[in-house]
Amino acid sequence: MQGDEVAMEFPDDNDGAELRKVAAAGADMSSPMVIEFSIEAADERSARNIAELVEAQGYDPSISDNEGRGSWSVYCARSMLATYEGVVAVQAELTALVAAHGGHCDGWATFGNEGLSSE
Repeated sequence: MQGDEVAMEFPDDNDGAELRKVAAAGADMSSPMVIEFSIEAADERSARNIAELVEAQGYDPSISDNEGRGSWSVYCARSMLATYEGVVAVQAELTALVAAHGGHCDGWATFGNEGLSSE
């Protein structure tokens, strides 16, 4: 199976492990999927500023209060190929973009694209 072959090419780190899980779940790794990158922010004002910044860069942001943790999260969705180089580059780009607001990218997630049509 091509997805298994691709999955074996991922590096042995957290991002590689997550990409292997996405491939093992049946996602077509050669087709785009929505990937949501999480940025941790210290407070609501920072989260709102970060959301504006990432939206201007083509991400679809949403903000969430991390109740009990004293922080906020900005989720930055983007349709893209789930490649190792891609997810690592986006995390670095987002961290650099939001550093002035005290934010940093702290991971990503996707539901993959299994069962999605290209209509």
